Amino acid sequence: MSANLHDDHVWGRIAKLVMTGSLAAFGLLVTLNNLTDYNSNFTFVRHTLSMDTTFPGNTLSWRAVDTPWLWHGFYLLIIAGEALTGILFCLATRDMLVALKSDDATFRKAKRLVPLGTATGFLIWFSGFSVVGGEWFVMWQSHLWNGQEAAFRFFMTMIGVCIYVMQPE
Repeated sequence: MSANLHDDHVWGRIAKLVMTGSLAAFGLLVTLNNLTDYNSNFTFVRHTLSMDTTFPGNTLSWRAVDTPWLWHGFYLLIIAGEALTGILFCLATRDMLVALKSDDATFRKAKRLVPLGTATGFLIWFSGFSVVGGEWFVMWQSHLWNGQEAAFRFFMTMIGVCIYVMQPE
């Protein structure tokens, strides 16, 4: 059964397509920004890992990483994860666009990369920023270099979109 633009569920599919495409654009734009303005967010990573802006006398400062090549390594890992997130959402968007007017089973199959893109983004913005940055390197103690709120918005948006997109038509 082929759908046309007058069918109500096609508009739901278009909404899913727009949301997934927006996440793709977000992941790819963050990656582009981090590559073309490397030092801006590298400074963030350096301060987080070196723990130089946490509370004075912090007894957890033994966890600090003061090795420049490790700062770059962590940052490149973050950028790679952001890129992979954007690429997965981009591929999901393409697949959904191709299947837009297809039957439900075909469109459902086209959404298969959305949870993977979400999981990758969750790994970066929750595990990376909240668990590793926020708790291991106690980023929450820094008034200048705390990215937890922004990371929360990112991964919660991805989760919300994933839940909506994976609902049946």
